[in-house]
This record gives sequence, structure tokens and C-alpha cells, in this order.
Amino acid sequence: MSNMMMKKKSKKWWTGAMALVLALPVVLSGAVSAPQTAEAKAAISTKVQKVKAAGRSFSVQTVSIPKGTPVTVGLAKKQVGQTATLPSIVKAYGAQAAINGAFFEAYHGAPDPYGMLIANGKVIHIGRYGTSIGFKADGSAIMDSLQVSLTGTVTDTNGKSRSWYATFINRTPSADASISMLYTPERGANVGFKGGTAVIMEKGVVTKKVPNTNVAIPKNGSVLVFTGREKSTADRFTVGSTVEMNYRYTNAAGQEIPWQDVVTAVGAGPRLVKDGKISVNPASEGFRDPKILNSSGARSGIAIMPDGSVMLATVSGATMKEWAAVMQKLGAKQAMNLDGGASSGMYAGGKMLTSPGRLLSNTLVFGGSVR
Repeated sequence: MSNMMMKKKSKKWWTGAMALVLALPVVLSGAVSAPQTAEAKAAISTKVQKVKAAGRSFSVQTVSIPKGTPVTVGLAKKQVGQTATLPSIVKAYGAQAAINGAFFEAYHGAPDPYGMLIANGKVIHIGRYGTSIGFKADGSAIMDSLQVSLTGTVTDTNGKSRSWYATFINRTPSADASISMLYTPERGANVGFKGGTAVIMEKGVVTKKVPNTNVAIPKNGSVLVFTGREKSTADRFTVGSTVEMNYRYTNAAGQEIPWQDVVTAVGAGPRLVKDGKISVNPASEGFRDPKILNSSGARSGIAIMPDGSVMLATVSGATMKEWAAVMQKLGAKQAMNLDGGASSGMYAGGKMLTSPGRLLSNTLVFGGSVR
């Protein structure tokens, strides 16, 4: 179920057939992983719970994560746009618990994610649909319809400043795309494709502007790539210019929300529970795939409990409305759906509790030596 979004007709760069409705502008922050707080001294625990909801009985595998447990985004091969087994991701991050995260392209083209990803206080992928869960450095978790916009200014050596923007971060555009994209070291050693004009920046200064031939990403910088009709924007960048980046965080209604202090986040959806009440409306969040709207399937989800702890959960088969009812019955104050189907996977207690049927792109990893 990693193909769940509607192709935006005006953007032909999508590399897969997923469906989503995109909206709003694009922004970034900086911080470190949440420290282990007093609440996190309680152990991560697992439990199979029998739940009667929506006129059915469900067997739900759950993992309870104490508030303040260290958490970060677990990337396949520690890069955006790769895939790996869930056990290998768990091992790479030294995690005590893990669950699959954002939807990603699992069938066609590069296995790029589709949802929002924030790691170590840095936006490493922008998604424009669904719901996101975020974790602050103090261990608290929040949930909202996060939208991020990235804009900036470039000032040349004569002091002249001009504006610029990036539509997405760390994605592979199609060959005929007209787009501006930011690439960070989380993408890997290179941007991952050829085409367009690349502006290479180190420590906020333009060091090079060249045709993009899968250029290298500086470890202490980033790369802007402009393709198609956007290539002329690269003219604003000259070697020696200073570059400023500004990130803005809003919800789906365009209202600014306080996500600047979030150090870890994953976006998927739809929302299942809000303030203890069932709140599920996939279509309003941009979903068009019947597997999300109406069908029953394997599900993964994450909830914020009334005491601030987090619950991970998987179920072998449920519609989204049923999944929302299950999460409410389990006591969730806030809950959202994660990628599911063959992507549904969960680890805790030293073993796989739910084994995914495919390689994964990204996860949430908790505890242990996670960083």
C-alpha cells in the first residue's frame, strides 16, 4: 500500500503511480534527538490485544513506548530514497522498537518516500498530504496536518539579493520535469540523477554551478537542482553568493503551527483519532486510492496516549474506519495511519512482531542507541 496518492496533473515529475492531492507552500529547522527522560525509564512493552470495534473483533499487536524514549527516522541504508529490510534498519540504528513509516514508491522508479520526514531537527523530505506525527526534544509528541514550505534569498558579491524556492527535498524528478529541488547529505553521496543545473553550496555559500551530472552533495552543504522551465532560476546564483533558507510550518488550512522545535517526524495518514474522538476523512487529506478509502487491508498505526506515551500498532485486516474505531478503543488520544499492506512491519522485544512483505524505505525507530 505504498502507492496511495493521486498524481498532480500539473506536476509530471512523479516517478510512481501513487495518488495524492497537493497543496500549500514549503520550510526547515535544526536540533538533536530527544534525550531519555525520567518517563522513558519504564520499559518498552509488547502486547496482543483483542478489540471489539465497528461490529467486529480484531487481534491487534501493540507496542507501548514510554514518553521521552529516544526516537528518530530510521532510513534504509541511512539515506533518503533507498530500501532495506526492517531488521537491517533496526540493527543500523540500534533500536529497541520500530515501525514502518511514510508511504513510498514501491513499484515504479526510485523508491522515494511521499510523506514528511524530519530527522535530527532537519527536514529531509517534504510531503503535501495526510497527517504527521512529530517528537520534540523534551519527549512530547504532537500530531497535525503538517505542511512545510522552503523559500530563501541569494545575495551576490555586490550585495544584490533575489528570492528563490524549492518545491521538494530529496526526490528524483522525471526527465521532463520543470522543478526546483533541494538535496541534502541525507540523500547520500550524490543527488541520484542527471539533468538540469546544479547549484552547489557549502556552509551557506555557492561554491560551484554546473550541469547536473549526478553531482556530489557536500557533507557540509547542499545542492539545488533546477530543471526544465525552472533552469533560469539558477541564473540568480553565482559563485561566492550567500544563500539563506527559510522554513515555514503550517497546517492544511494554511495556519502557522509550532513545529520548529520538532526533531523527529513522519508523515502518512489519514488521521484516525483526534482528542479521543474518531476523526477519519481520507479524501479530505488528499487520498484517492480505494485501498485507503474503502478497502480492508493490513494496517500500521501510531497513537499518542493520554499520558504522553506512544503506542505502535498493527492489524492484519481493517478498513480505515474500522482502524480508527480500533485505535479509539485502545485508548488513543491522537492516532494516525502509517503505510500498510505489504509495508506493514513492527519490531520490539528483540523480534519481529509483524513482518513486512517488502523492503522498506523509512521507519520510526525507538530506544537503544537510536540517534
